Amino acid sequence: MSIREEELNKITSTNEIHLMDTIRYQQMKLAWQDLIDGIQKWPVWLMLAYQDIKLRYRRSVIGPFWLTISMAITVYSMGYLYAHLFQVKLDVYFPFLTAGMLGWSLISTSVLEFTEGLTSYEALIKQIKLPYTTYMHRIISRNIMIFFHNIFVMLPVYFIYPLSAKLNIHTLFLLPGLVIIYFNAFTFGTILSMIGARYRDIAQAIKSLIQVIFFVTPVMWQPDILINKNHWIIDLNPFFAMLELLREPLLGNLPSLSVFLNLLFTSLIGVLFSAFLFIRHRARIVYWL
Repeated sequence: MSIREEELNKITSTNEIHLMDTIRYQQMKLAWQDLIDGIQKWPVWLMLAYQDIKLRYRRSVIGPFWLTISMAITVYSMGYLYAHLFQVKLDVYFPFLTAGMLGWSLISTSVLEFTEGLTSYEALIKQIKLPYTTYMHRIISRNIMIFFHNIFVMLPVYFIYPLSAKLNIHTLFLLPGLVIIYFNAFTFGTILSMIGARYRDIAQAIKSLIQVIFFVTPVMWQPDILINKNHWIIDLNPFFAMLELLREPLLGNLPSLSVFLNLLFTSLIGVLFSAFLFIRHRARIVYWL
């Protein structure tokens, strides 16, 4: 190979490196701009989230409060039934299950809806130019609105079982807990939505998997029934950590340190993985739909 050919190869390699760097920079810039624009459009996705709930119960007499009634019937009947089946004290188990079902409803519904977070809005995405992150905010904000509707289910529990379910200063931790849930829902929701847009079968797979996760997560059963060697089932379960972040404040308690450590690790994974996917494949989303 001549000296001139070597120089041309070096120049070509250098140009390719500069081109790749430029592409990566543009990808990061567009992804970051999408994130910022999505946050700035908070009136849009809050309005859309509210309209989603409103349209679901259009022409209904009591409207969205059917959400509360449906949740109340479910948790109250399950509370009495499973307390007798598990032979546990009703005054302890009933508040535990009620708060747990409220938290699980928020978590599981968000996960299932995020698997179709982009595909369900395919027509809107193709017709109106909005940041992709707008749809992530729309889903989680809608489910948090529903959560606040459902929280009225806890009111009779506070009056009937004041020793097991308490309203105190620790209850206020529910608000920062919801912020943490929102953050994790946004990052992992972005991951699920993008994978769900690329591989349409993922939604059905997650629907099956979430049922298994429900049974291995202490929603209906109490964690203290596990013996030491089986405690890893909840120690390594991020769904349990998120559930405790909501359930414990509702019962007037603070979540344990292990819950925060679990969520710190989970949040880190969510940020890194979602950033990688969104930066790398954001431009392809519209072609996947």
